[in-house]
Parts: sequence; C-alpha cells; structure tokens
Amino acid sequence: MTGAEQEVRRAVRKLLASQPLAVLCSAGGEQPYANLVAYAPSPDLKSLLFVTGRFTRKYDNLQDNRKAALLVDTRTNRPADFVSAEAVTAVGEVKEVSGRGREVFLRNFLKRHPALDDFARAPSTALFRFRVKDYVLVRTFQKVDILTL
Repeated sequence: MTGAEQEVRRAVRKLLASQPLAVLCSAGGEQPYANLVAYAPSPDLKSLLFVTGRFTRKYDNLQDNRKAALLVDTRTNRPADFVSAEAVTAVGEVKEVSGRGREVFLRNFLKRHPALDDFARAPSTALFRFRVKDYVLVRTFQKVDILTL
C-alpha cells in the first residue's frame, strides 16, 4: 500500500470514527430512497453494520436490491461547509446477518450504539452488513480520493 493510500485510509477511518450517523441510500422499484441510520465500521473498514426495522421501506428496498451507498459527512449546515466539510461515500452491497455470526456482529454494533440495544435485539429488527467495495472521500472542496478494498 502506498503512502497516499495509507493517508486516504486514515482519513476515511477518522471521518467514520467521528460521526455516529450516516445517510443510507437504497433503491426499490424505480425510486431511490435515503434515510438516516446509526452504523458501526469494522476495524478493517471492509464492513459497516446497521440495523433497521423489518417493516420499513429501506428493509424492503434492500431485499429487492442489495446494492447501496452510505454517506457520512462532517457538515455543520454553515457556509463554511462548502470549503471545510468532508464526506465519504461507501459503495457496495448489503446482506442481512443471521445465524451464529449474528451475535458477534450485533455486539460490535452495540459497542458503538449501546442505547439501541433493545431496538437492535427486537425480533422485528434486522441487522445488516454493508460490504464496502469502494470509499469515495471528498475533502477541501472537490478533492476526491477513492479507496478500493
């Protein structure tokens, strides 16, 4: 891995660590859909975990189309954001986690979001693993780097 790739990886890791919420973009039928989710990155950045109710539009969308994007950013909704906000978009595929491995992934998610314990463990809630193909990092107004995993 080159020095530049290591620097991009560090920047992605730092941004993901600083923000507990992301915008999940899914698509069902012919309509895209975006909404906020709590997420937790894996230490190697190859996966992002999130939970959602089974009776939601995003759940239905993800059952129909596993391809998704997840946006994490540092905006403060001030004019300075145009030059100082950073954003990273994870692009990849999601799959519901089930079976014996579910508890391990769920514990990792709950380390970051302990207040969601009851919701995350409810039978009506699904745990998803987002397998990241690429991270697209945007910094300092139009400086774009891509980290392929």
